[in-house]
Amino acid sequence: MKLLISNDDGIFAKGIRTLANTLATQGHAVTVVCPDRERSATGHGITMHRPIRAEQVTSIYHQNIPAWACSGTPADCVKLALDALLDSPPDCVLSGINHGANLGNDVLYSGTVSAAMEGLLEGIPSLAVSLASFTHADFQPAADYVGQLLPQLTQLAQPLLLNLNIPAVAKTNIQGVTLARLGVRRYRDLFEKRIDPRGKTYYWLAGEVLEESDNDALQSLPNGLSPTQNSDLMVQFTTDVKAIKAGYITVTPLHYDLTAYNDLTKLKGLLPELIPMEKDN
Repeated sequence: MKLLISNDDGIFAKGIRTLANTLATQGHAVTVVCPDRERSATGHGITMHRPIRAEQVTSIYHQNIPAWACSGTPADCVKLALDALLDSPPDCVLSGINHGANLGNDVLYSGTVSAAMEGLLEGIPSLAVSLASFTHADFQPAADYVGQLLPQLTQLAQPLLLNLNIPAVAKTNIQGVTLARLGVRRYRDLFEKRIDPRGKTYYWLAGEVLEESDNDALQSLPNGLSPTQNSDLMVQFTTDVKAIKAGYITVTPLHYDLTAYNDLTKLKGLLPELIPMEKDN
């Protein structure tokens, strides 16, 4: 298979090197295009008001892997690769392996997920892959599972973006693989006020994760479903946050359409009252 791999941790990150080298060793045609430095939590930002530079990198990856370090965001990297660097579209776009989980509403901020989402926007099956730890160093189980999953991904009737999170445990301790819905990870954001050496004030974002609750999980389900359907989904599919804690690899399909469809109907009847429009005399 022809694979494009990017990330948000940068060209030298161990996660992307493990993934790219593993897949190249398995016989896949791998190309790496990723940021030249860490670009975590950049979301789906793209660069419009300055040039994007890409330099080919050698001696970091498997000898058969062409690799570029890009000055832009993760989404920039995939856009640039698809439109300028590759001679033909890849069979799949991969992003990761990220240092740290991308669970629940983390996906809205994640550069890892956004790079994969850029592939889906172009109609290409995509994977976002994250190891649920900032300190655990063994990315091989995640890379091995991606190698097993890839052939099945391209056989689906329509392209999907799958968000994978792998528990930070030994391969023998992984409990299995489960489909999961997004949980809710609320953060208590704290901005620490500090003074720099020149006496000027700056703020450093710190914070802690507030664990999800059952009520949060219910509210996170799609508005286009009935209460009964919501309840059925809650029973059938656990959240990615809970599954990771239980030692499972989580697989969550994501889409770029954020429309709250059920609310369209509600707003249709309320629109004249909510947004009155004066007619010309």
